[in-house]
Amino acid sequence: MTELRKEEKGLATLAIHGGYTASKHLGATNVPIYQTAAYQFENSEHSAALFNMEQEGNIYSRISNPTTDLLEQRLAALEGGVGALVTASGQSAALLSILNIAETGDEIIASKNLYGGTITLFTYTLQRLGITIHFVDQNDLDQWQKHVNERTKAFYIESISNPSLDVPDIEELANLAHQNGVPLIVDNTFATPVLLRPFEFGADLVIHSTTKYIGGHGNTIGGVVVDSGKFPWDNGKFKRLSDPDPAYHGLSYIEHVGEQAYITKLKAQLNRDIGATMAPFNAFLLIQGLETLSLRMERHSTNALAVANFLSQHPQVEWVNYPGLENHSTYTLAKKYLDHGQGGILTFGVKGGYEAAKRFIDKVQLFTHAANVGDVRSLVIHPSSSTHHQLTNEQKIAAGVSDDLVRVSVGIEDINDLLADLEQALAE
Repeated sequence: MTELRKEEKGLATLAIHGGYTASKHLGATNVPIYQTAAYQFENSEHSAALFNMEQEGNIYSRISNPTTDLLEQRLAALEGGVGALVTASGQSAALLSILNIAETGDEIIASKNLYGGTITLFTYTLQRLGITIHFVDQNDLDQWQKHVNERTKAFYIESISNPSLDVPDIEELANLAHQNGVPLIVDNTFATPVLLRPFEFGADLVIHSTTKYIGGHGNTIGGVVVDSGKFPWDNGKFKRLSDPDPAYHGLSYIEHVGEQAYITKLKAQLNRDIGATMAPFNAFLLIQGLETLSLRMERHSTNALAVANFLSQHPQVEWVNYPGLENHSTYTLAKKYLDHGQGGILTFGVKGGYEAAKRFIDKVQLFTHAANVGDVRSLVIHPSSSTHHQLTNEQKIAAGVSDDLVRVSVGIEDINDLLADLEQALAE
């Protein structure tokens, strides 16, 4: 059978068939789990060629594995990139995306509207490694430009910020980053490539916590870094990509693999050395999740909009924050970048503040109180006392986390059942 060219395939098709040929895997219709630590070499020349990156193949499952490789191919195809690396968690994906291009003395400019764990990672761990992070208002381009200097190595944003749910102007930020010779990194976890493909608007690197919508069932942890292959890493600011790597006998990634320089270095060097490796079984579960991603994101989005409209009319609700509502501060940007749906996450404030928000969470029955999003099940949490608890009051305010804020990850259950649970939980 002649395989369709990648550009002829839709996203739903790529999510099911991308990168896989059954005849190469004993005819298995589902991607097999290659549960092995190591691989047998043909001979000494074969092993030497693999270790020197002169030939493609598997050496050790910390470095590569056929099951995780298939997931990488599929995620790269969905985002429109040239390659990807799956990792043990979304946090490790965020960390490795920075460490691949920044080192002691370098600086990163990031939106202050980020997931609390990312802010903590950047504020403390990266700072201890000597990498300075400047947090700015993502909608104020002057603030981004103000912090640019010769040591700046990247701009970093979320496509839908967590938990403020603001949508940045990706195209403008990508243009500004490129004017300053640095890449734009976008955490696309909340939108997924079904609702938004940041590379189409100029982004250079995309990361995900695959734990969320890509997996979709709350049963596995993972992350991914996807490379667009379009950033000019040979512009003089990224010597680790252009200069000889002594770990590979003086190989230059740019000279050796061209547009795949970033992702090749990430796999061959950081993944090898740090070992934040995804297990084959986790990759298998994520591949299963991908197969229904398009269907689920449609249902998540329609359910979330219905919940947002319901809460907007409820007398016990102070405010509702959802990019699909016309009163949202970034509604215009949401319509530009998320025209197929605004995702399944919303936040709202319960009248009565902190204590009222906690009472609501304790009363829900169908919604699950859990520190996760993107599950087929509907989830709720109170970020001020949980996911963002480690932040200072100033950081909470900057991230849009108020004491009355409840975050809702709307699942794919029957909408009438979800609305009935919300009604009883909000009743006085």
